[in-house]
Amino acid sequence: MNFNTKIRFDFVKHSKKFFWFSGIMTVLGIISLLVFNLNYGVDFKAGTNMDITVGQSITQTQADDLLKQAGFEDVTPTVGGNNGDRVSARFDEVLNQDQVNAVKKAFTDTYGDKASFEVNVVSPDMAQELGQKAIYAVIIASVAIMLYVIIRFEWRFSVAAIVAILYDAFFVVTLFSLFQLEVDLPFIAAVLTTIGYSINDKIVIFDRIRENLRFGKYKTKEQLAEMVNASIWQTMARNLYTVAAVLVVAICLFLFGSESIKLFALAKIIGLASGAYSSICVASPLWLVLKSKQKPKVAVKPKTNP
Repeated sequence: MNFNTKIRFDFVKHSKKFFWFSGIMTVLGIISLLVFNLNYGVDFKAGTNMDITVGQSITQTQADDLLKQAGFEDVTPTVGGNNGDRVSARFDEVLNQDQVNAVKKAFTDTYGDKASFEVNVVSPDMAQELGQKAIYAVIIASVAIMLYVIIRFEWRFSVAAIVAILYDAFFVVTLFSLFQLEVDLPFIAAVLTTIGYSINDKIVIFDRIRENLRFGKYKTKEQLAEMVNASIWQTMARNLYTVAAVLVVAICLFLFGSESIKLFALAKIIGLASGAYSSICVASPLWLVLKSKQKPKVAVKPKTNP
């Protein structure tokens, strides 16, 4: 069957390369998690986080010296904010009131009433509970999406979609593990929204594949491959425009947002890019692999009376 669609690149033809790349990244992610683990933030690791606003620009050296003055030699603060007036310090232990007061005194002695403090404490029990709930959230979201695709489509679409979605989520985790970027609750929110946007791209392509299946007869794998390629290119513009619109917002948040939201925006950028890739290069070719293994139905000859 010929399609009136200009196929500029044969994604199915190169599907093995995409599968190899995705497999290598998955193995790399597993190794990275085993060797480096994740750089857990205070949300998932017991400790104290202090956000200090001093009302004027402060340098990294000045922030380091003030924390050392308060008795914390090994803590490296992060200086940020619109005017470089905000210091974020993470402590790997739950500070008692005397330790918190020592930090406040060091900054107040230098900046006076301009210094303001926000102290967040996470106990070991709370950190463990937050970690468990984050895992449950990802699992429940994945299962719900899988059930939705099974109800709306067939099981092959569901398997292809869930494999690609899990790859998207794990790809974000892999990069955060490799570069030891901080993982906190906004990171989990970014992963969950990545799953949501990712399934949207896949549903658009799967809808077109199902529609083309309904109105055409495909007897060979080559014909199915041609149909999958055509379906991808028929929905390419819509998928790219959707991803690009959200990607622009995420990039703006990363470039112009506050320090507390930058890693969330970065996780979103990675997840959106991975979702667009997996929808085209992983989910659709994987469905083709599963579909091509389907045994043809054997016509049953009607019985004839002797």
